[in-house]
Amino acid sequence: MSANRSTTVSRIIHAPPRAIYAAFLDPEAVATWLPPGDMRAIVHEFEGREGGAFNMSLVYPDDETEMTGKTSEKTDTFRGRTAKLIPDALVVWKTVFDSPDPAFAGEMTVRTHLVPAAGGTLVTMVTEDIPEGIRLEDNETGCLQTLEQLAAYVRGWAGKARPGGRREPTAGNPVHAASGKSPT
Repeated sequence: MSANRSTTVSRIIHAPPRAIYAAFLDPEAVATWLPPGDMRAIVHEFEGREGGAFNMSLVYPDDETEMTGKTSEKTDTFRGRTAKLIPDALVVWKTVFDSPDPAFAGEMTVRTHLVPAAGGTLVTMVTEDIPEGIRLEDNETGCLQTLEQLAAYVRGWAGKARPGGRREPTAGNPVHAASGKSPT
């Protein structure tokens, strides 16, 4: 693994930083927006706090013929922790793939920066220490697809009641990101 094996992708998402930040702390939200393309996510464990552990699987569609999983034929399972949180500004995940193939070994860092921008938030995802078994262009494409899913997620839920009575933050409905509860 090499420190120069990294990708950076960015996108303006038409939502405030607090809505996007909140989507990183909620396991149901992560399961919705994280899987790139037609993949689906299974969240086995998720502690939405700094230092919190997570364990997830991304599952390829049954008709996928070009890509194979890192853990099994149709699955990429990974574990990690939320290494750093700066509310409404930064989320840092450290992840390790569960794979018998040494080409996928090593800890990967994903830093997601949230910067207020005209019309929403500039979201920049920097992935560092990408294992040798992952083509950089595949990682870049997957991260861009994930940002598209994130944009659709925050657009779809903004201001609507969520399961469990939680509400997503909007300009008129501020939500404390750590608790998911409105201050009013």
